[in-house]
Amino acid sequence: MSAEQIRPIDVRHLGRPRVIASWLVGDVLIDPGPASSLQSLLAGLGDVVPRAIALTHIHLDHAGATGSLVARWPDVEVWVHERGARHIHDPSRLLDSATRLYGADMERLWGEVLPVPQEQITILRGGEQLGSLEVAYTPGHASHHVSYWHPESGTAFVGDVAGVRIEPLDYILTPTPPPDIDIEAWHDSIALIRAWQPQCLAITHFGAAADPPAHLDRLERALDRWAARARETDRESFARELRADVEEQCGAEGAACYQQGAPYEHIYDGLERYWQKREAAA
Repeated sequence: MSAEQIRPIDVRHLGRPRVIASWLVGDVLIDPGPASSLQSLLAGLGDVVPRAIALTHIHLDHAGATGSLVARWPDVEVWVHERGARHIHDPSRLLDSATRLYGADMERLWGEVLPVPQEQITILRGGEQLGSLEVAYTPGHASHHVSYWHPESGTAFVGDVAGVRIEPLDYILTPTPPPDIDIEAWHDSIALIRAWQPQCLAITHFGAAADPPAHLDRLERALDRWAARARETDRESFARELRADVEEQCGAEGAACYQQGAPYEHIYDGLERYWQKREAAA
């Protein structure tokens, strides 16, 4: 067990518990969550002022509060993959892309997204050692996704690459929003995480999985299952089938957490784009 304190902070997105967890590792905050949940995050931090904010990727449910925290603490470092760095410095294209998905719900869901000054950004490529954390490039969910390995505790901080699993449930949902889902790269990233032989997977949506080998097995089966279904059916039918599957396994309240963590229609949209890219490249 690590001497360095590790704890999740439930940011209670839209007032609902068990949807988005930010992880505090000593004085490093991994994925602060959206700006709309900033006050819950700050309450969870208490008197802790992070030295660094480590982003697994820049999607707004993981990284949207970063600029607000930098404005509050102008000495904090922000760690982000090189492909995502320009979009937290100038979030205009990121916000345009998100608006196409969320429309008029943008402000309610994510709040105000502020830019991060260039001088506070530390560029990651994978392979870095940053204090007690090792960085690995883990694309698949996003082309700029990284994961953080904390060997002292055996904990892998995996963002979305290990899927959505709302503790204490064991159902695994694969979050596949557009624009850059890559199923083959995702399987490669899962293999990388397996090679760490983690004792725990720290998952943003939501909690700690203490059975990494079994979890990753189910994740890979779910990824392939729903990728195949997206190729075989239409958006409405896909969302209806997925919703029914989650509700049957998880009940109404659990299903509400899963839907909020990974909207079913967006899962289809990302997979549809993946198959379109595959066909265009054939």
